Amino acid sequence: MTEEFVKRPRYGEAFWRAHHEAWKRSDLNQREYCEAHDLSLKAFGNWRAQFKAEPETPERKLLYRRGGVSHRLSHTLRHSLSHMTYPSSEPTPVIVPARAGHRRRFSASERTHILAEANKPGASVSEVARRFGIARRVLCRWRQEEAEKPVFVDVEIADGEAMP
Repeated sequence: MTEEFVKRPRYGEAFWRAHHEAWKRSDLNQREYCEAHDLSLKAFGNWRAQFKAEPETPERKLLYRRGGVSHRLSHTLRHSLSHMTYPSSEPTPVIVPARAGHRRRFSASERTHILAEANKPGASVSEVARRFGIARRVLCRWRQEEAEKPVFVDVEIADGEAMP
């Protein structure tokens, strides 16, 4: 007795991924979809399990703040900030956010400028830190380091009578 084996072509991942996406969009169940497209139910089920085990990329969400859409999502870094309104009227430097896994370095003049803004009467340390994209604790540490620096005073030594 001669048995004839039915040979089915073997398809790659792209073929099964396309059918899996089409099946998810259809109103058919898995068996009905496989019968309608002449697919192996077992192979489809195996590929479906493999695709289901893959981690899904989270859907990107728009971030909203009290002032509307957040600045990072609505503009590029090179975009002019002239239309943005901040409490201070003087122009502030734009601090580019740090790359992932890297620390930002602030020059002494940048630190001095940021500390001067934070030390203004009525200024909120948190607001200044947020505006420059740094943590409040970093700004407080800079203040502490500034206070701990030795201060040199001009002394004039004169020959003459000693003061009582």
